[in-house]
Amino acid sequence: MEESPKVSIIAAACRYHELPDTPYNLWMRDELADALELPHDGTRVEIIGGEMIVSPGPDYGHNAVIRGIQQRFFAAELTDPSFPWRCITTQDVKLSDIHDGYIPDLCVLSVENDKQARTAQLKKLPPRSLELVVEVTSPNNAFVDREPRRRHPAFTKWIGYARVGVPYYLLVDRDPREARTTLFTQPDPTSGEYRESVSWAFGEAVKLPEPFCLEIPTDEWEPWQRS
Repeated sequence: MEESPKVSIIAAACRYHELPDTPYNLWMRDELADALELPHDGTRVEIIGGEMIVSPGPDYGHNAVIRGIQQRFFAAELTDPSFPWRCITTQDVKLSDIHDGYIPDLCVLSVENDKQARTAQLKKLPPRSLELVVEVTSPNNAFVDREPRRRHPAFTKWIGYARVGVPYYLLVDRDPREARTTLFTQPDPTSGEYRESVSWAFGEAVKLPEPFCLEIPTDEWEPWQRS
């Protein structure tokens, strides 16, 4: 009989659990959080590069950034009924090709893909449904959202999104040392890299190019407070 996998959790403190199945399979069945005995208080668990990443619920400033981005998409839809994009928050995304499972802060889909997902009542979206994903960094796990750096060379969502071919990745980095927004484009699934990027400092309007053609003000966006 094969032994249950014993895995570590990356969080504020590291502990060990024996799981009845692989983390990815448990995540796909919505059983991973319970298997890890996580509280039902907004705590999220994602699988990034095969590692389980546990994150507490975000702060208000984080959520306000997402609200600001949503508002621009909603306003465009109300102004122009033919606007072809819809957005949704905290939607599970299954990266089956690499056995990862993410919960982006915001997903942007075409009207057609949005309708298909609603009709099928999908619980976990495939990456091919997405045109743009948005991640907003938090103090405890910002490195998992960013392009890998020398200090944290491990697998990150930046790699994962590129490997599955998500066309646009918008990263809002609230670190006081960064305080900028970067749009990554032209994913290369083979290398797991985005080939192009453009960025804006907080206070500068984010200008999403075609096919979105949206301008997002960032005047009210605030970096997180250093402890």
